[in-house]
Amino acid sequence: MKTGGALGIGGLAGCLSSPGGGGGNGGGSDKTNVGMVYALGGKGDDSFNEMAFNGVKKAKEKMSVAYDEVEPSGASEFQALQRKFASSKDPEYDLVCCIGFVQTDALKKTSKNFSKQNFMLVDGEVKRDNVSSYVFKEHEGSFQVGHLAGLLTTSDFSKGGGSTNGDKMVGFVGGKKNPLIKKFEAGFKAGAKHADDGISVKSAYAGSWSDVQRGKEIALSMYNEGADIVYHAAGGTGNGVFKAAKQENRYAIGVDSDQSKSASSYANWIVASMVKHVDTAVYKSVKRVANDNFDGGTTHALGLEKNGVEAVIGQKYTGEIPKQISSKLKKSKQAIIDGDISVPTDPKNV
Repeated sequence: MKTGGALGIGGLAGCLSSPGGGGGNGGGSDKTNVGMVYALGGKGDDSFNEMAFNGVKKAKEKMSVAYDEVEPSGASEFQALQRKFASSKDPEYDLVCCIGFVQTDALKKTSKNFSKQNFMLVDGEVKRDNVSSYVFKEHEGSFQVGHLAGLLTTSDFSKGGGSTNGDKMVGFVGGKKNPLIKKFEAGFKAGAKHADDGISVKSAYAGSWSDVQRGKEIALSMYNEGADIVYHAAGGTGNGVFKAAKQENRYAIGVDSDQSKSASSYANWIVASMVKHVDTAVYKSVKRVANDNFDGGTTHALGLEKNGVEAVIGQKYTGEIPKQISSKLKKSKQAIIDGDISVPTDPKNV
């Protein structure tokens, strides 16, 4: 476990870091104090956790906010860390942000035991008056990047650091196999086949959120089989996909953040990312608490319509995607918003 901020060993088992001077000042009555419990994989995953960090960092920049943070090394730590923030008296935390669906079970217990503490949860739902839950329609955003991958793999495309090969094959690499990540896989497959039902979609799971080497091995196998574009929903493991794309001069699709920026050394091979606005969820929740407008007991479902998820073209590919492909992507996005395309959440239904 990594910790950062002002709480000592008696509080959160370490000295908490203060990124950009943001955390660890303990706050005062005039500040909104926020505790961040990140998902597994660490804050510097260039992806999911980093988006959450960006949200609280923005809140600090825009409002009178102080934050402390912890990076659990295992799921067994979640409940204890949530409880530490909830029971703290110096400072008292106005909001505890629990990042990641893996924290759901722990938070069900913690929120019951600390009924006066405000919590927010990303990627899960806890139906209590002191918990504001944020879930995302990852399958919708994944459909969009899958549609892009399908349109590219059936085209003669050679931009940036890669090229397509004419084999009409794409790939998906997941972290740990669970219903949430299956939504990414299902949407991606459906999107690719929306472009051309004859496209082959390879799928594999690394079993880890932080095994870069395993991610690289899986992606290399897919590229060697004939895939020219591989999409990952694997946290830090996905950096291995980028390494493989660079090695094979093929394309990769990032996740959660615009990874052509957050993992910029691979920007030449990251043609797009499925951005999941965890930053917006964290920022809005902190803002509500700062404005004495906490919406506990509410579940927010963010998809394409509310800009909770979106397909973002990589920074090296701005203006490089053919206009006819961009036009088809806009049409499929609107069709999903209008309900004309129903995106599956289970790969078995593709």
